[in-house]
Amino acid sequence: MESMVGIKDVAQQAGVSVGTVSNVINRPDLVSEETRTRVQSVINKLGYIRSESARQLRAGASRIVGLLVLDMGNPFFVDVAKGAERAARQAGLGVMVCNSAQSTGEEAEYLSLFAEQRVRGALVTPVDASGRSLDALRRQKIPFVLVDRVSQDAAGCSVSVDDVVGGRLAVQHLLSVGHRSIVYVGGPGELQQVRDRRAGALTALAEAGLPAEALTEVSAERLDVAAGRDAGARLLGLSPRPTAVFCANDLLALGVLQALFAARVSVPEQMAIVGYDDIEFAAAAAVPLTSVRQPAVAMGRLAAELLLEETSAAEGHEHRQVVLQPELVVRGSSLPPR
Repeated sequence: MESMVGIKDVAQQAGVSVGTVSNVINRPDLVSEETRTRVQSVINKLGYIRSESARQLRAGASRIVGLLVLDMGNPFFVDVAKGAERAARQAGLGVMVCNSAQSTGEEAEYLSLFAEQRVRGALVTPVDASGRSLDALRRQKIPFVLVDRVSQDAAGCSVSVDDVVGGRLAVQHLLSVGHRSIVYVGGPGELQQVRDRRAGALTALAEAGLPAEALTEVSAERLDVAAGRDAGARLLGLSPRPTAVFCANDLLALGVLQALFAARVSVPEQMAIVGYDDIEFAAAAAVPLTSVRQPAVAMGRLAAELLLEETSAAEGHEHRQVVLQPELVVRGSSLPPR
């Protein structure tokens, strides 16, 4: 394997110092035209490419923002990434997107990578509710903003959606169309979003004068379609069978819908479904899916803007916890037949 051409190779062939080559690249006005021409000729001949990462480390200002999400297979996080990327690009920065796959181990590895690369800052949807995984960033004094999660203290910024309100909206809707026996298909219990959506569902039941037992819980190990199919098969075995299901996200809801179709259970006639996130596929499902919409693109954009504000502020940055409001989008999966 050929070794990479370095700045010392250019200097040696051009008969100048390393500092002169650096000036030709970074401050050409300090070098005579004759020397500039000679050095540039050697650069072209050798195919030298300067190390942007090394230059950024010397300058102490990386042009890369790290973004770590729970699941890039979920279109919700793709939209979050779109919003973050747009804001970063407007500031002349790039975004390095990584996927923790809902694994605390992978999360820790990627956050360590961000620290090693000295990214400008990081946008993180953490798996580890304790926040210990963020210590890798704290040790290197790398600013970060939590995305789709509320910061537990005033020592950092966050952008999230009020998931308690979202869960409440979902179950209020199901109650309003006559359902009294509802299943909540949740995901991993360590995820705050899953717990908050359940809390909102219980709030709606309490407000309607119904006991918490009116909400049956079916757990899912992951927040994906396959886990939703498995949960759907299990809820079909419940006796008495519930008439409605609220899922912690749309991928779970689409999996439940597939399981119901396979069992010839009609939606919404025999069972209504409400999802969460309002991803693009929700409206395109075989039965268009009622869902709680999160402003994903806006969430990513706002998080990136808060991070850029912090990294560009000389002093006096005030951390903020921005909480956006969800919106219920009603479609055919939960409406009673006319």
